[in-house]
Amino acid sequence: MTVHQPAPPGSRLGELWRILPEESGTTADGVLEIGGVTVTELAERFGTPLHIYDETGLRRQIRRFIDGLSSRWPNSEVLYASKSLPAVGMYRIAQAEGLSVDIAGGGELQLALAGGVDPERLYFHGNAKTDAELTMALDARVGTIIVDNEDELDRLERLLTRSQRLLLRVIPGVEAKTHASQATGGLESKFGLPMDQAAHAIERMNAHPLMEFFGVHLHIGSQILDTDQFAEAVEKISSVGTFDTYDVGGGLGINYTYEEEAPSVEEYLDRIVAAAKSHLPPDARIMIEPGRSIVARSGVTLYRVVSVKRTGHTFVAVDGGMADQLDIALTQQRYEAIIADRLHEPWSENVQLVGRQCESGDLLVDGAQVPPVSVGDLVVMSATGAYAYTMSNNYNGALKPAIVFVRDGEARLAARRETYDDLLATHAPAIAAAKL
Repeated sequence: MTVHQPAPPGSRLGELWRILPEESGTTADGVLEIGGVTVTELAERFGTPLHIYDETGLRRQIRRFIDGLSSRWPNSEVLYASKSLPAVGMYRIAQAEGLSVDIAGGGELQLALAGGVDPERLYFHGNAKTDAELTMALDARVGTIIVDNEDELDRLERLLTRSQRLLLRVIPGVEAKTHASQATGGLESKFGLPMDQAAHAIERMNAHPLMEFFGVHLHIGSQILDTDQFAEAVEKISSVGTFDTYDVGGGLGINYTYEEEAPSVEEYLDRIVAAAKSHLPPDARIMIEPGRSIVARSGVTLYRVVSVKRTGHTFVAVDGGMADQLDIALTQQRYEAIIADRLHEPWSENVQLVGRQCESGDLLVDGAQVPPVSVGDLVVMSATGAYAYTMSNNYNGALKPAIVFVRDGEARLAARRETYDDLLATHAPAIAAAKL
């Protein structure tokens, strides 16, 4: 039975429940459960590092967006920003729950199709789509291409043989309050066209017999905690013109740490829709593109402690690192960590949780409050459901972790762990040639 027992001395366990997956709890002996399955069982069955997703909580979060937006603005559509977790199993869930899907590249297109997503409900993003990718999208009959620039229009003019729906990405000029690498709506953004250049691109699309232009798109950034910025973006996009559709992007932030206070889905939708009612045509179609705010909280990463060094600082090293949590190095994203098989012991030690990659910057959590740690303990990093798997890499020959979905006491493998044979496979032709 899963229980939420009183927090032990020194712990912040009571606060942790709001950043762990919704379907989380502890056994009577202090082992973390997710979706009714203990992390000890998951580690034994699937190994570590391991990405674990609470499927029930994930689907519940999807419904909050779809039902919440449609109740406020019936002529609406929710797109899953799939770069946050481009896994076939996730695409299947998105399709089953009624999400449309945005993709940004040929690989995401192939994964989405493998996940059973209706091509008509795919929206193809990207600021540098190649001829090959556009041809792939056209052959797959992707429903909508989101045009980023006029060079892309040149390519489409050469490649189109039938009518194709298009949106145009514009730069709203909103400087998002987030990490610089995650801000995409400012005037110096590499994405989209400035509003003073958008008119010419729209004229080109309207003049072309095979280009079915029907609206504009914007995106101001990611991990945004100030809903006023979303409202500002809606107001800015209204100045481009009157269209059938306005895609106002995604970017809603989440609670990564004990201290953060992210807006709820309901608060976000209220702000977006209030701005739309003030600035957009009442019969327009409104689209949003949540990604991080759908998958981040539902996912955690499970590690096993490999070594503990007390050398002035206490360094707790686990069997993963920046190869499977690159967002920490790229954006200085902060996370929380817990000793997941000893939750009810006093949290009496402050440690540096570090990874196994050969970089001093491979610091997963700077100052984690935990019980005294031993080799073999299980560590969970919370709210890693977005971008951890996406950005996983082979630094130092690391193997990409598996993905497991858990629900109602059952666990199913969604993506297997990479093997050394996989790692060598792309090098095999070169190896063979070297032996000749």
